[in-house]
Amino acid sequence: MIKKTLYFGNPVYLSLRNAQLVIKLPEVVKNESLPDTFKQQSEIMKPIEDIGIVVLDNKQITITSGVLEALLENNSAVITCDSRSMPVGLMLPLYGNTTQNERFRYQLNASVPLKKQLWQQTIRMKINNQASVLQACKNEEVKCMRVWADNVKSGDPENLEARAAAYYWKGMFADIDGFTREREGVPPNNLLNYGYAILRAVVARALVISGLLPTLGIHHHNRYNAYCLADDIMEPYRPYVDELVFGIVHNGANYGELSKELKVQLLEIPTLEVKIGGKRSPLMVAVSQTTASLYKCFSGELRHIIYPER
Repeated sequence: MIKKTLYFGNPVYLSLRNAQLVIKLPEVVKNESLPDTFKQQSEIMKPIEDIGIVVLDNKQITITSGVLEALLENNSAVITCDSRSMPVGLMLPLYGNTTQNERFRYQLNASVPLKKQLWQQTIRMKINNQASVLQACKNEEVKCMRVWADNVKSGDPENLEARAAAYYWKGMFADIDGFTREREGVPPNNLLNYGYAILRAVVARALVISGLLPTLGIHHHNRYNAYCLADDIMEPYRPYVDELVFGIVHNGANYGELSKELKVQLLEIPTLEVKIGGKRSPLMVAVSQTTASLYKCFSGELRHIIYPER
């Protein structure tokens, strides 16, 4: 079953009743002239077990500890946003797998050569997916990207990832004046940042469910980054976000500001259709397959991570 992504951008009361999320509007609750029957009928109920991600994007949202506990026990991810409506915090369960201790050991004991090989696989798939998206969106020549993907060595010592990225971004939004891929760059960098934050939450959640530590990356290493492994594993999935943003931009939307309408479209990322293992699957389900295969690589059961192919 595909887990739902819930977005709250207005003041709301979130509580728990009978394993269900209860959603109430403050203006209804505080209005003493309304009958209790009407107030009860205005409540919205969502089964906790159906929820995969919750996005909290308003400073006047009230959420109970019981809701947070139930969401985390259900392996849901909770994202909080700042005053600019950009994701700024991520809450994940501490224990997402029954054999977590054993899985941690496999991850901690992974050799450097193994991690370099896994990074090689990751970058090859990222570049190939970027090439497919660039060709589909802009009809650009991508033979050089295919060559770079084939030539990525263990650990990517020649940094072909950066070379491919420079070529890719030069073509993707070439018609937007002054565009370079930078976090604080001109729009649609704002859409890309938001989309990647949602993708990161999806990947981090799947890693925890697979019993892995999102902190310990196979390539990324930053003492201030709690999600190095999530940043590693999300790389081949980034082009799916890029393609979605490209579609939004070229459908005539006003993307200068990150409106609620644009967020609604970007929150479709977990349900985007991808091809993995020769089958079509929602992105959130595919990510779970990827993280499960990563654990099997750590344990020696597999030699290759299963990634989607654009």
